[in-house]
Amino acid sequence: MSDLSLAFDAALTLVATGDETLSRIILLSLQVSISAVLFAALVGLPLGALLAVARFPGRHGIITVLNALMGLPPVVAGLVIYLLLSRSGPLGSLGLLFTPGAMVIAQALLIAPILAALSRQVLEGLWEEYAEQLRSFGAGTWRAVPTLLWDGRFALLTVLLAGFGRASAEVGAVMIVGGNIEGFTRVMTTAIALETSKGDLPLALALGLVLMAIVLAVNAAAQVARDAAVRRAG
Repeated sequence: MSDLSLAFDAALTLVATGDETLSRIILLSLQVSISAVLFAALVGLPLGALLAVARFPGRHGIITVLNALMGLPPVVAGLVIYLLLSRSGPLGSLGLLFTPGAMVIAQALLIAPILAALSRQVLEGLWEEYAEQLRSFGAGTWRAVPTLLWDGRFALLTVLLAGFGRASAEVGAVMIVGGNIEGFTRVMTTAIALETSKGDLPLALALGLVLMAIVLAVNAAAQVARDAAVRRAG
């Protein structure tokens, strides 16, 4: 118990003093996760809106696949990206393996189906409410998609925050494609795993505290955005 207390005190000291190693890991984690969410949103949100509006053969199959991919094991996503970016892979010439860029791609692959599936669920309700009105204005499928995305922006913010929460807690995929290289590709989750195995509890605890604070902040922001969406709809 005494050792744990000392480790916890040391962890608080690292956080309070803004330790350089700690700060570098946190900054890289935020950069990777935010970038992954942005790239995933460019694909996931329009796809979700399109599935909410359009009716075509195979639609239910695509929705089923997206729902299944929401539970895609991170190590599988990491393996896929590793094979694509390895020297013998089709994208090996880009030299992205074991770089932050590879980590962004892996996280985006994990997040995009989540954003698409959740945004489809959110926007289907809006489409049912506004479909007749939009059709009366002559808005077809492609014109309705941006309209729904804009009108549902507050609700979609909670979707984006959910994606960020998923990305910030990811460890398996980024470990495979990033390599957990100190000072270059080491993020909070991979650093916690490594430092715990090494017995460096102060740094692991400090990173854990920061990660928990980020998760709580994201959930609080999601709740605020959700309440704002409800008030706007009401």
